[in-house]
Amino acid sequence: MDEKIKRLGDAELEIMLVIWDVKESVTSNYILENLHNRRNWKLSTLMTILARLAEKGFVYCDRSTRTNYYSALISEKDYKAKESSSFLEKLYGNSLKNLVTNLYDSNAINDTDLSELRKMIDELGGRKDND
Repeated sequence: MDEKIKRLGDAELEIMLVIWDVKESVTSNYILENLHNRRNWKLSTLMTILARLAEKGFVYCDRSTRTNYYSALISEKDYKAKESSSFLEKLYGNSLKNLVTNLYDSNAINDTDLSELRKMIDELGGRKDND
């Protein structure tokens, strides 16, 4: 994974989530329509943020037709992996145990969630044994 992946601001992340969800090139109007329930932006605001995303290396703008099409240069999976790793390192000293304990103690997760997590860990461990 590229260590040079930059962090996205909230507005940038919302735009990237729209682009990643579609998995193909989209127009600025498509993005604007998909964000209208969360953001009351004018097209010029969106275009400014899209330009910033292009500078950061997150999107490519295809200007070969009259309509500009935007596509992701960094996958959602790669970005989330980088952010998850950074989050775990900064807040919990790379300790997944500390993260889960904090979530449980703050009632963000419950016993049912812990059971699901235990099952998932068992399944993941089983995959490694079969490799």
